[in-house]
Order: sequence, then C-alpha cells, then structure tokens
Amino acid sequence: MAFEELKENTENIQETTKAYIDSNLAYYKLWGFKVAMKSTTLIFKFTLILLCFSMVLIFGSFAAAYAFGSLFKSNALGFLAVGGIYFVFTILLFFIKDKFVEGPILEKFSEIFFND
Repeated sequence: MAFEELKENTENIQETTKAYIDSNLAYYKLWGFKVAMKSTTLIFKFTLILLCFSMVLIFGSFAAAYAFGSLFKSNALGFLAVGGIYFVFTILLFFIKDKFVEGPILEKFSEIFFND
C-alpha cells in the first residue's frame, strides 16, 4: 500500500513539475515577445523621427548655404561655411557623446529590459 501511495506522489510531482516548467516557458516566451516588441517599436519611432529631422536638416542646410553664399557673394563659400559649422558640431559631439548619446540610449533600453 505504501508503495502505491509513493508511486502516486511521484506521478503527482512529475505532473506538477511539468506544469511548472510549461508555465515558466510560456511566461518567458511572452516576456521575450514583450521586450522585443517594445525595443522594435522604440527603434522604429526613433528611425521615423530621425528621418524627419534629417529632411529638415538637409533643406535647412541648403537654405543656410545659399544664404551664406549670397552674403559672401559665392555659393561655394556658403556651402563651405555650412560644412565648417557641421564639422565643428561633429568635433563637439565626439567629445561629449558619452553624456548625451550613449547614456540616454543605455538608460532607455535598461528601463525596457529590467523594469518589469
């Protein structure tokens, strides 16, 4: 009789363990899907905003270059002035990139992955 009870308990433990593993597997699949979707939508939104900003920057750059060109009486100098402004901006961005670029991106993705 004790052997039968032990056998039933062992089968019950196996069924419970299997149900636990299945539910954990389903949970982590759902969690992975949620994190992947949040990351994907964040990247997609960032890309759209970057695309729109790039268009504004391109047309603004052409307008500024032609404005500088009429000021300097040479379109080439106008475009060179705008290029120089971007060069200075790039140098500054290179020196402060950790604070303004990598930090916020790392913070946002850490919030997505570890805040749940």
